[in-house]
Amino acid sequence: MVEWTDKERAIITGIFSKLDYDDVGPKALCRCLIVYPWTQRYFGAFGNLYNAEVIKSNQKIADHGKTVLHGLDRALKNMDNIKETYADLSVLHSEKLHVDPDNFKQLGDCLTIVIAAKMGSAFTAEMQAAFQKFLAAVVSALGRQYH
Repeated sequence: MVEWTDKERAIITGIFSKLDYDDVGPKALCRCLIVYPWTQRYFGAFGNLYNAEVIKSNQKIADHGKTVLHGLDRALKNMDNIKETYADLSVLHSEKLHVDPDNFKQLGDCLTIVIAAKMGSAFTAEMQAAFQKFLAAVVSALGRQYH
């Protein structure tokens, strides 16, 4: 279990309260698929993803990016029990979808970059540290079934 300070909880909640999920989710997933092209193999049913422009204009990718970001709300609402919150998703991603667990970290890194770009200088080092601690807990929970 991850220990959270009141300040970390406030920072993470504050970040999410300012996010435009319809913008940030798609941008983060697009960035991941472009920067880490091997992650595209999990999205074969989403159509042709042969270049960055096609990925950025793919509605299925955009919709899934929103879904992923909204899925983080579950962790936000259950910060003291993230592993249990994501137990079913961990099983789904490992046993049915066969997603390499390293991809969760890569998507988290892309999400951090998109949020930092959106927030600019307001995204302080302290905010980044709290946010990355949160994402590390989520990544660990999603990868739990693999261990």
